Amino acid sequence: MASRVNDENVVLFFDTTLRDGEQSPGATLSSAEKLEIARQLARLGVDIIEAGFPAASPDDLAAVQRVAREVGTPDGPVICGLARAVDKDIIACWEGVKDAAKPRIHTFLGTSDIHLKYQTGLSRAEALEVVRKAVTLARSFTDDVEFSPMDAGRTDSQFLVEVCAVAVACGATTLNIPDTVGYVTPQEWHETIANLIAETPGAGKGSGVVWSVHCHNDLGLATANSLAGVLAGARQVEVTINGIGERAGNTSLEEVAMALQTRAPYYNLKTHINTREIVKTSRMVSNYTGMHVQPNKAVVGANAFAHEAGIHQDGMLKHASTYEIMTPESVGWTQSRLVLGKHSGRHALKVRLQELGYELDKDQLNHIFGRFKALADAKKNVTDADLEALMTDELNRPTEFFRLQDIQITSGTMGMPTATARLVDIDGREFVQAAVGVGPVDACYKALDAVIRCPNTLIEYSVHSVTEGIDALGEVTVRIALPDGSRSFGGYGADKDVIVASVKAYLAALNRLMASTGYGEHKPEGSAATLGVAAAQSGS
Repeated sequence: MASRVNDENVVLFFDTTLRDGEQSPGATLSSAEKLEIARQLARLGVDIIEAGFPAASPDDLAAVQRVAREVGTPDGPVICGLARAVDKDIIACWEGVKDAAKPRIHTFLGTSDIHLKYQTGLSRAEALEVVRKAVTLARSFTDDVEFSPMDAGRTDSQFLVEVCAVAVACGATTLNIPDTVGYVTPQEWHETIANLIAETPGAGKGSGVVWSVHCHNDLGLATANSLAGVLAGARQVEVTINGIGERAGNTSLEEVAMALQTRAPYYNLKTHINTREIVKTSRMVSNYTGMHVQPNKAVVGANAFAHEAGIHQDGMLKHASTYEIMTPESVGWTQSRLVLGKHSGRHALKVRLQELGYELDKDQLNHIFGRFKALADAKKNVTDADLEALMTDELNRPTEFFRLQDIQITSGTMGMPTATARLVDIDGREFVQAAVGVGPVDACYKALDAVIRCPNTLIEYSVHSVTEGIDALGEVTVRIALPDGSRSFGGYGADKDVIVASVKAYLAALNRLMASTGYGEHKPEGSAATLGVAAAQSGS
């Protein structure tokens, strides 16, 4: 890792999807989901993974520890934790990352006059002393310490130099300059970063200190500001997948990575990002968090490489470079190379899944092969997008306190939409419940609610097709919230029947809710559901 840090021609990618990204409303991730995303981030080639905020909760501490042990290998990324400039936070952070081969502590303090007056109540002199103590303590645990003066975009420029100088003097090896509220413009940010590098004692070029930028997207300038920081000399960018994060989000990893690659002659800089893993990572994060990627999102949106206007189509047919500055394959959008259908065997499926990056054992392959065959019977050809959706559906399943056995829906213009659901709980008990709704999806959800009895509010429901055509596989993402709105949970489902996909997504969200709030409180009893097929048939 040291050779990477010392290479002035390399921009390091610090991914904070698991920390800042998870702070997006409704983007709560389980420990298992964090681990899967961390593994994929390592395959993507990020240099540093900020795995969480260990002092925030015991669960967050456990998640960071698990990532540190299982992803923080000697040839893997640096594993970082975030800590306020408070002793107990820094100690907890070290407990979280210490098992990684390359651990980092990232500590921060608000330095703008607004933050000092209204958040911490510190004078500038007191703030400098807090920084001194925090960085010194962090450095006593590890040689890799990052410090961030929060709200640097609105911090007095001379005071910002003083803060950074104290952090460096106490052992900080990375100075991250955050535009915490997305306030600055690219030219301002370039001047800020260039001035800090030139004026901060002990942190100029050749000092070994890495300058970093962390930009938010409140004015839609996060990527532009991050690239301006890079041009000014920053050699670390703090990013998230799909740009998720607080409020309007963070700088998008995929946008910065592809800007540096596509405009390589302009920037003359390198990265360690394996860009062909971008789309796969984007889909994983989208499905795990329940946050759908907008179709016109740069690089990873469904329309990023779609062309409808006649003049664009004409140009594309003549030469792709007329309207595409990068190829779909360069970021992981796949073109079918192996046509799969109902006559395809396990070996063909296994090979294609391996080409897509999925390594399955025998049992996993047998299970997904059954689902593949069912889909192939309904479709003429199964595309890469179909396979990606099937695998996402398989890998994105939370602990199944309840699983769907069968669903039957009656709907149309002549009667009330009715759904009958058969569920099996974690103890193997079977429940059958019918419900009437204003539509087939509403009826299904009411049937599930009658069995599971987890009060919630459906706050988001999104459905789209994976591929074109009447036989397209349907993807559904939902988000539900606790009645008081304090927490929300996402769910994802994919099926050739969009109603079934809707049920899978809602059930996944309910299972996440139960995992978070305690399954025992929601075990159905008495007359809320009909227990067992025999009981259902006898009416008892």
